[in-house]
Amino acid sequence: MSDPLIDADDDDASTPLTPDERADLIPSHITTRGELNEFEARGVADGDRWAFSRRRRDLLSAGFLCQLHKRMFGEVWRWAGTYSKEVKRRIGVDHYLIEPQLRELFDTVRYWIEHKTYSPDETAVRYHHRLTQIHPFPNGNGRLARLAAELLIAELGGERFTWSRANLVEEADARKAYMDALDEADGNVIEPLIEFARL
Repeated sequence: MSDPLIDADDDDASTPLTPDERADLIPSHITTRGELNEFEARGVADGDRWAFSRRRRDLLSAGFLCQLHKRMFGEVWRWAGTYSKEVKRRIGVDHYLIEPQLRELFDTVRYWIEHKTYSPDETAVRYHHRLTQIHPFPNGNGRLARLAAELLIAELGGERFTWSRANLVEEADARKAYMDALDEADGNVIEPLIEFARL
């Protein structure tokens, strides 16, 4: 019998789980992807409240990123806040490259800010995009990257992004538009992703 939390090949809204990751699910009563999404959404909302209620700290650090991921998903996954040990689908870098590529990203974003290379919106959206490419955690990377970008844009004095005001986990059309914009950003065409962030 298949496990709907592991066998998610037809579910574009989710990164498939390995059997080991499934075993690390903390609430044992969850059996469907919908239940998991609902439970994770509560954690994401809690992480959002936590992140925006605290004094600003170094947002561009591995320590903060891991802490934020753990705040968002720590009630759901035992591995929350811990880097992935394998590449998912076509997304992500090898596990041994996660830390150096994150350090490079943080340094690059600091440079962009210091030298005003891009507008605040573009800086935050480019940061978001690169986080999704690195894909540091087993799951929750898109939600983490969107929240991290919102924290950065707020730090830069801008308004929070709306991401089309959609639930990108459950709304297929919005999810497709988001994924299409990420694909264009992969080709260094960032404008559709900036527009999507501000819809």
